[in-house]
Amino acid sequence: MATNRTLTMIKPDAVRNGHIGGILEQMVGSGFKIIAMKYTKLSKEKAGEFYAVHKERPFYGELVDFMSSGPIVAAVLEKDNAVEDFRTLIGSTNPAEAAPGTIRAKYATSIGENAVHGSDSDENAALEASFHFAATEIFA
Repeated sequence: MATNRTLTMIKPDAVRNGHIGGILEQMVGSGFKIIAMKYTKLSKEKAGEFYAVHKERPFYGELVDFMSSGPIVAAVLEKDNAVEDFRTLIGSTNPAEAAPGTIRAKYATSIGENAVHGSDSDENAALEASFHFAATEIFA
């Protein structure tokens, strides 16, 4: 059963490049309601925990280093069909292949520095939201 919540993180590259406002505006303008949000920085340990599913992949170390390199904005978004609609809004991981107008086409600089994270399933959205937020920090 599809849920109506997803998790996003505006990644260190987009924060560093001053794109928080533009990205949030695009999310809200696409019908997503922000029901939890925080500006934070992941330690290497926390970034490693969050991306543990990729631990055996060759890019894991670089990903952990990158995600702990500066502040991020984590947010829980709500909308009907949230996961699928958000994945469409952010576009392909490779910004060169992302559809025009998507967040990654506009703000990402490379496959590695691709501006935003978006949950890839309803199950992961719930797990990822609980990684960043206590139930008392989510306001629906």
